Amino acid sequence: MPVVDVKTDIDALTLTIVADFAAPVERVWQIYADPRQLERVWGPPQYPATFVDHELSPGGRMNYYMTSPEGEKFCGYWRITEVSEPDFFAFADGFADEQFNPNTDLPESQNVYSFAPHQGGTRATFVATYPSAEGLQQVLDMGMIEGATAAIGQIDELLAA
Repeated sequence: MPVVDVKTDIDALTLTIVADFAAPVERVWQIYADPRQLERVWGPPQYPATFVDHELSPGGRMNYYMTSPEGEKFCGYWRITEVSEPDFFAFADGFADEQFNPNTDLPESQNVYSFAPHQGGTRATFVATYPSAEGLQQVLDMGMIEGATAAIGQIDELLAA
């Protein structure tokens, strides 16, 4: 399992996940740069993702949905704010309706995904900052840690392929 640390900080409104991968930074970056690879690891295994829009550049938007085992769709979006390939990218991550309009009943987080060489591979640090302690708690109650950990766990298999 690549996840080596998970921290929530209610005061800082953050959820931080750290994972180590046995692949170079450039290879890990490619997972996020390629929508077909990203689909294989975004979301827990039982909720496969489909990216219908994918523009990993400042001002770009990535719209996706995850499909439950019962066929129900859960939509989301990323609004890309900053990109420094292959070191990091920053984005707003939100829940959406089926037309990819923001669902304001659920919190939008500000995220930074960073990648650095570490012990011959890559250390990825995923930091999500929520607008309020209630918003952070809401996604924690929805199983965000378990879902994200399961999703990140799929990356090793993709890297080995």
